[in-house]
Formats: sequence, structure tokens, C-alpha cells
Amino acid sequence: MTKAELIALLSDKSGLTKADVLRVLGAFDEVLLDTLADNGEISIVAGKFKVKETAARTGRNPKTGETIQIAAKRKVSFVASKQLKDRIA
Repeated sequence: MTKAELIALLSDKSGLTKADVLRVLGAFDEVLLDTLADNGEISIVAGKFKVKETAARTGRNPKTGETIQIAAKRKVSFVASKQLKDRIA
């Protein structure tokens, strides 16, 4: 589904104009980015967005076979809710 298709579908379901839906999606994007950047979590009906820390580890360059150090980092994960899992099963 493209962003335009999503906006049209949300507009039809909510009764809002496409411009209003676009503003709401933009605001949601900003809130999501700001919250996750501050190590927060956002729960919605479909699940939860949260930040996970990955530990530093040793990896291997597949081309040369040389061992390399992979730095620790933060990544975003999504955990699906039971409701979503049941719906797609």
C-alpha cells in the first residue's frame, strides 16, 4: 500500500479530508520519531514500537574471512499485539 492509498483509505473510513489525514500522519511520524529517539515506547492497537540495544560483537567479513568488530547500536523493533497476530493467522 502506498502512502497515497493509505491516506485515501483513512479519509474514507474517518470522514476527514485527505489534507487532514495527511496532517495527522505527519504529526504521528514526528511523535514516533521523537519518542523513539528518547528511548521511549509507543503502543498502538497493532502492537508496540520500542528501541532495543544490541551488544557489540565479533563478525566475519564473508569476502576475506577476516574477523571484524561490530559496534553496539540501538535499533527500532516492533512487537505485534495478540489482536494483530490473531487477525493475520
